[in-house]
Amino acid sequence: MDGISAATAGKTLDDFRNDWLLRHGVERGIEIISEATRHIPDDLLALAPEIPWKQIRGIGNVLRHEYHKTSDAIVWTVVTDSLSPLRLAVERILEATRRK
Repeated sequence: MDGISAATAGKTLDDFRNDWLLRHGVERGIEIISEATRHIPDDLLALAPEIPWKQIRGIGNVLRHEYHKTSDAIVWTVVTDSLSPLRLAVERILEATRRK
């Protein structure tokens, strides 16, 4: 998440669309996040019910296997609207694991 945030800081959707390396780097970062969520137990995911975990898990499959259907606008929306709440949820989950 930090890498995506740093790479996209100050960028626009047009910047994203016109920069092959940025676009593919962000997509790869989202794939990694997606795969990582598959390894978080459901009881921990339940600590953040506001997060659409099923969609997060699913976007990785789209990026890996149906990349020809990938929408730059949707990926950009993930970056601009979803990463911050996801970061907060992951921090909450990590805190819960430290208390166990």
